[in-house]
Amino acid sequence: MKVQQIAVPVAALVIFLVLWEALVWVMGWPTYKMAAPSDLPPAYAKYSELFLVMGWQTLWRTMAGLLLAVIFGTALGMIMGFSRLMRDALYPLLVGFNAVPKATVVPIVALLFVGWHDFNTVLIAFMISFFPIAVSVSIGLSTLEPEYRDILRSLGASQSTIFWKIALPKTLPEFFGALKVSVTLAFIGTNLMEIVSPHGRGLGALFDSGKTNSDYPLMFAVLIALALLGIFLYYIVVALEKTFAGWADRSTP
Repeated sequence: MKVQQIAVPVAALVIFLVLWEALVWVMGWPTYKMAAPSDLPPAYAKYSELFLVMGWQTLWRTMAGLLLAVIFGTALGMIMGFSRLMRDALYPLLVGFNAVPKATVVPIVALLFVGWHDFNTVLIAFMISFFPIAVSVSIGLSTLEPEYRDILRSLGASQSTIFWKIALPKTLPEFFGALKVSVTLAFIGTNLMEIVSPHGRGLGALFDSGKTNSDYPLMFAVLIALALLGIFLYYIVVALEKTFAGWADRSTP
């Protein structure tokens, strides 16, 4: 990894924190109205154990929901990509489902599965993040040039060979692009359930506790922790993309 790839994001983060600190100082906002970056280290120190425990709970539920979204979204995308009939049948349903605000679905799921907090949270993370994956895989497969299929078939290639040699590599760039979006969506779903559920756990519940107690430094510390976890998962996806689809990168340094 080049030094520039590390230095530039770090510099941008430092500038953001400096501007945030300056804004709070200039506006004269007290901590009960707006926390500054300098207020966050004491909050992390005071609640360090809670951040470790609840941060892990949020992370593993998000990853579980994202994994289910990858499996289900890829399978559904393949079905729609290879079948025009299934694409015409399922696309309106998927678009309609995705148009429903997930914040309205969370209370329903919480009531349907009362006491199953882990299941509820993983389910919402899955429901909110599978749509981009399914659509990207479907588009990648449905736009496969027919000339490729005809040439391989004339050479005696089976349908599975066409998929592994042509269709799958072509779909990978779209798949990883959608996965980057799904990572952030999965975190949104996880935290919605953690906040809404009466027995919620994880960083969402910790944020809700800070809101109840008007502890703004804690609330903003949770937001920054969530952002860092999202960045962590995002760069895992970037590393996987470079490994499996690095050939599609045409960017210039």
